[in-house]
Amino acid sequence: MAYSYILLARAQEEYESSVTWYAERNLSAAEGFVDAVDHALELICEHPHRWRNECRDYYELGLKKYPFSIVYKIDIGEELIEVSTVYHHSRNPGEKYSM
Repeated sequence: MAYSYILLARAQEEYESSVTWYAERNLSAAEGFVDAVDHALELICEHPHRWRNECRDYYELGLKKYPFSIVYKIDIGEELIEVSTVYHHSRNPGEKYSM
């Protein structure tokens, strides 16, 4: 059974900010970014343990065409994916797991 997901406040802000940034430059790039994030979240919900367990309880899946990773935790009991950050690769790596 597939898990459901929630974007925590930080992840929601980062996601919305990134969509806005792409939309101001190119609408098709913004649509592609939204599609890429949606697809990544679908994959994560179907197979949450499939991707890298980089630090403590955090997993991450990198987007293919965009310089971002979806960083998340798995709540097995609730069958819930908690997305902690939509992390841009140019940011300080020390911030990736500081939730």
